[in-house]
Amino acid sequence: MNRYEKHRKLALMNGTIIIKRPRIRDSEGFTSKVLTLFKRRSKELGEVLPELYLHGLAKGDFELALRGLLGEGAPLSSAPIQRLKSKWQIEYEEWKREDLSEVEVVYQWADGIYVKAGLEKDKAALLIIIGGLTNGEKKILANESGYRESKESWSNILRGLIDRGLKPGRLTIADGHLGIWSSLGEIHPYGEEQRCWNHKITNVLDALKRIREEAGGYLKCIPYAETIEECGKLRDEFINRYKKEYAKAVEKLLADWERMITFYSFPKEHWVHIRTMNVVESPFSTIRLRTDAARRFKKVENATAMIWKLLKVAEKGFRLLKGYWLLPEVYTGKRFINGIMVNTINGQERKVA
Repeated sequence: MNRYEKHRKLALMNGTIIIKRPRIRDSEGFTSKVLTLFKRRSKELGEVLPELYLHGLAKGDFELALRGLLGEGAPLSSAPIQRLKSKWQIEYEEWKREDLSEVEVVYQWADGIYVKAGLEKDKAALLIIIGGLTNGEKKILANESGYRESKESWSNILRGLIDRGLKPGRLTIADGHLGIWSSLGEIHPYGEEQRCWNHKITNVLDALKRIREEAGGYLKCIPYAETIEECGKLRDEFINRYKKEYAKAVEKLLADWERMITFYSFPKEHWVHIRTMNVVESPFSTIRLRTDAARRFKKVENATAMIWKLLKVAEKGFRLLKGYWLLPEVYTGKRFINGIMVNTINGQERKVA
């Protein structure tokens, strides 16, 4: 050994230390397995930095946020994050080409999200589709920039999925204003449609501003009726109560009514998932918090790849759909009446116990 090389700072999970790397005589070809050349942070710290960035820290906040943990002399820079963003972009492009021919989708939830970024220009949005699979898992199927109300944007997404081998799900759940409905009418005309009850209730209550609290109690009971017949009765009671003074609210409730009650033709165990768009809106709420906290996206491509990565992180924590054992039955076309499966015997339908 011939003394030491220049002192070096190494950032660890519990702080920053100063180390002295031995200088070796006749060390041609020698490389330390403990401390490689140019290493400035531990493997564990290198893994946590992208997670912190992904979960809400803007690039410029890293040094300020981590100095207290790692010490004033910590070797931090934004370069690794720039490399990670490039890596995520490559991963995202590869993900968009994955084969989907073995993916069995039963339900699909669709929505568009606006973020405070380059996507806001000309009212562009990020268009998301999440599928509910026959094994009960939820999988992100699409994550593309486009126009939320545009038939063309949604058609491009659906055709792209089909080209990759995907068979669209039996039921699509979305709000009543998306352009996806027009595209589904052409591309997947035999699929069934369910409008989101959360959006419906909000729209109706907007026309009942003075009596929102009173009317909301009646309105919110309608989609939780045990049968389609009872649901119709609760609807009629609401109409009779408010039609004279609040005709606009009644009109909004009745709009597209047949697509509001499609869920009664699917297993009761699944109603909690398919009455609304909560499946897709839950991860969206997390994304909105993080993108609002740091307006880090200057380009559409960066925003799309970053939000895809956020969604993929969220996907790992998705819970199985309730009543997952019935999903294969739905996938194969079994019929349900008021949430109960029926079999046809000699031309007559009988409920399955």
